[in-house]
Amino acid sequence: MDTLESLVIARRLRVPIGDAPAGSTPGWGDTAARQLDAALLSVGFTCSATLLERLSGLRGETVVDLGVRILAAVRTLVGDHVRHNAYFLDFPKNVPDTLEFWAGLLRETLLDPVSAGVRTSTLNLLSLPGYGRYQHTYADLLAAHAELVPLAGDRVTVLELGGSLESEARELYFSLAGSEVPLAAEDLEALRLLAGSCAEEPERIPVRENRAIVNEVRLAGGRPLLVDTVTDVLRLACGSSGGDVTLAEPTRFRSFRRAERRTLLGALDAVASPAKLGDVPRHREQWKRLGERLHPHEYPQFPRAQDVFETARGARRAPSLDGRVEAALSSGRAAEAVKLLERAPGALLRRLDHLLRTGLSTTVVLEAVEGAVSGASGRVLLSLREHLQNRLTPVAGRVFVNRHGRAWAAPDSRSPLEEEALARALGILDQEIARRLPDPGELIVDPDVLDVALPLSGKAVVPGLGMLPRGSVSAVDGELLRFFVHWHEARQRTDYDLSALMLDATYDNPTHISWTNYTNGFAQYSGDLTEAPDGASEFIDIRLAAATQPIIIPQVNVYAGEGFDEAAEAFFGYMTRDAEQEGSPFEPRTVRMKSDLRGSGRIALPLVFLRGADGGWLVKWLHLYLKGHPGFNQVEGNRVSASLLVRSIVERDHLRVRYLADLLRAKSSAAGHTTYIGLEAPAGLPAESRVYTAGTLHELIPA
Repeated sequence: MDTLESLVIARRLRVPIGDAPAGSTPGWGDTAARQLDAALLSVGFTCSATLLERLSGLRGETVVDLGVRILAAVRTLVGDHVRHNAYFLDFPKNVPDTLEFWAGLLRETLLDPVSAGVRTSTLNLLSLPGYGRYQHTYADLLAAHAELVPLAGDRVTVLELGGSLESEARELYFSLAGSEVPLAAEDLEALRLLAGSCAEEPERIPVRENRAIVNEVRLAGGRPLLVDTVTDVLRLACGSSGGDVTLAEPTRFRSFRRAERRTLLGALDAVASPAKLGDVPRHREQWKRLGERLHPHEYPQFPRAQDVFETARGARRAPSLDGRVEAALSSGRAAEAVKLLERAPGALLRRLDHLLRTGLSTTVVLEAVEGAVSGASGRVLLSLREHLQNRLTPVAGRVFVNRHGRAWAAPDSRSPLEEEALARALGILDQEIARRLPDPGELIVDPDVLDVALPLSGKAVVPGLGMLPRGSVSAVDGELLRFFVHWHEARQRTDYDLSALMLDATYDNPTHISWTNYTNGFAQYSGDLTEAPDGASEFIDIRLAAATQPIIIPQVNVYAGEGFDEAAEAFFGYMTRDAEQEGSPFEPRTVRMKSDLRGSGRIALPLVFLRGADGGWLVKWLHLYLKGHPGFNQVEGNRVSASLLVRSIVERDHLRVRYLADLLRAKSSAAGHTTYIGLEAPAGLPAESRVYTAGTLHELIPA
């Protein structure tokens, strides 16, 4: 239950209290509530007026118990649940020059080689005594730094009063399960937890991975399954075996009970029409492994289910739609390809760019598009809209990003599209998207949310504090910018390196800050740590007014040991503060963004900082990972690939909230109800308002 409560607090910033009994000792609940609010302020959170009032009316013991759980949830959210020590005690002051630092270590070693453990004629600089390990305690670090001076510009995140835990969990469950966009792996795990505790289900579950998780609960409870393709059954079998419902990774299937086998085969038999058997070869090997567990030959009453496994073994031929379309296109029969694609509206729209470059009449292609748009999902329409608006201008390169955030770039060799065809296609899409949007009533939009990118996929966006979709842009306030990374190794010595690549306006003339270059005229590195048995933190300080290069790309390199998805814990974030605030290297109330690092890549590029035309600084979210090398990754070795990827993302015209806000404003009746869109919900909105905030922007995507 505590896990569910923490999930609601972290994801919704709401405290579920429900009908907790009122206190009997006058003043004790009020005192405890105000003490809790003061403790929350120290980590950048505060209770709303309604939450504080509700807490004040509870028993003091109840407030204390609840406060412990609230503090634990928000401290983890902001990254304050661990002790952030720094290699250099006085960081960012008294950081030595890089050569001076190494010369000092060498001098100590050569003066006393026996104590240093040097027994050969070869020196490994990274194994010098005192290098890569903390030389002082966390208490020493705190004693060496003045207290943080609180300023009005510090982050203060408001926690709102929630209803009962059951109602709050249900609302979060419906939001995730009914999402129109694919979810991150962390959200899928949250959905699994919620599905097991909520009795109701949303009427519509459009994303297949979400449906698989809901089906896990249905299978366990002996209820009918929600399937309409053969792949739905495969996803369910993977999920219920503890595997990957996205089917990106192979699953080791468990042994199913006879009742489960009968249910799975019955569901498969109901949907395995000849037309849908074409989906089987795509996951041929997984189907073979599943057949070994389900024993379909023991169930002659399900003949069409047996056809699925015959297709997987190659005994039955079932060409897929994609295969037939590719065959038609490769042989120059584009008109036939269009006819085939008209049966699958989403597939037709995804291939629109290619079809417009086949030489087929644009009139024929766009007429097919007009007939297909009503049958495609809102996410496909918006994704195509973003794609086409970027075909109007040339770009530095094409970026490809998989479901894990792994990215690579390639030159754009596509021929340009006719402007008239583009304009007509954009008009068709705009009209259909606008048709699907609801009447917002009185529409209120926070200007700060207008440049946030629409969340067309959440797979690579790890939930956390201040997280926004890839391509989102927001302002950076404060004189000092500080990145931080924290990791805790699980089984072997692990060395992560926080670095920053700096580029000029042409994405050239690179310089960097890392363990090989501690300082320059405007940046400081906190020192290199090469192991983290009890956790380790590294920081980079940037004085923004003094920065001589307008593009700053923080990155985390796996130099040795465990990857991001293997470590016990790994997260990245950034803080902003003013120079006179002082404080320790990590101050939770100055944290603007924090999220876990994950994925199979060995180099993380979370975001990029850009100097705007007015001289102010902006941050643009990347959520990218580079493959890198198995070990010894350094910023100097990936600057070309990193700069190309970042440039491609920065120059891409992402579809933003502004686009949907304009369409909604055109439909607004300004009567009946209120719709609010912003990064956070303000106080004073009407009780029945429809509210979209950073955590629920995916609900803006039309069905």
